[in-house]
Amino acid sequence: MIPEEIRVEIMRRLVAVEKKEGVRILMAIESGSRAWGFASPNSDFDVRFIYARPQDWYLSVDLEDKRDVIEYPIVDDIDLNGWDVRKALQLFWRSNPAVIEWIQSPIQYMEKGGFRMGIQALLDTVYTLEKGIYHYRSMAKTNYRGYLMADTVPLKKYFYVLRPLLATRWIETYRSAPPIEFAALLHLLPKEDGLLEEIHILLERKKVALEKELAPRVDKLNAFIEAELARLEHFSLEREEKSGGMEALNELFRQVLQEN
Repeated sequence: MIPEEIRVEIMRRLVAVEKKEGVRILMAIESGSRAWGFASPNSDFDVRFIYARPQDWYLSVDLEDKRDVIEYPIVDDIDLNGWDVRKALQLFWRSNPAVIEWIQSPIQYMEKGGFRMGIQALLDTVYTLEKGIYHYRSMAKTNYRGYLMADTVPLKKYFYVLRPLLATRWIETYRSAPPIEFAALLHLLPKEDGLLEEIHILLERKKVALEKELAPRVDKLNAFIEAELARLEHFSLEREEKSGGMEALNELFRQVLQEN
């Protein structure tokens, strides 16, 4: 949950962005650990938004040279930045994991027009399962090898490994983009004695621990992680051909500009 006073301040800043930058925010959400469901008490608020400029801004010879992101420094633990709608749709077409997760965030601050509903409706058409597997496998491997092989490890990194590993299982099982909430993935754990219990213990501890808190390595979890990484090392899905998706994205883009 987002404390009410923080939500009010985030909304104030989003409205200020629209006024200062001359843009219309199509959607603004929480990303990162708060949206995933395992934030620490001192976790930042990772506010991400997608915005549109007036139509004439896009009708420019030098469009490719124009800046298509809005970024601000972190102030009072609020990390606020966003992408232009054209950039977001281009990245969505490539199954960019950030955009895929943003449009599925359970924590929403702002929504205008039909953009979010429209892009969500195209997810199954556009999402490339193979790219999803590659992204989550790489994320799990990098965090495991970088942080979880010592005797004492950063507590939060277990979730930065377990969530992507279970996301790959979701893709394998359901052949669709995985939900971003950690709790929605837990049913995909193998039925090993004590595995889910160890995760719940860590999860409860994570919710009251500071961001950088260290904890003893959990051998049962490490054994599962190593076995899953080994299994995924040579795993692959058949490459998919996307058809019709780009024209649907173009139509959504034109619709958004007409709403301005």
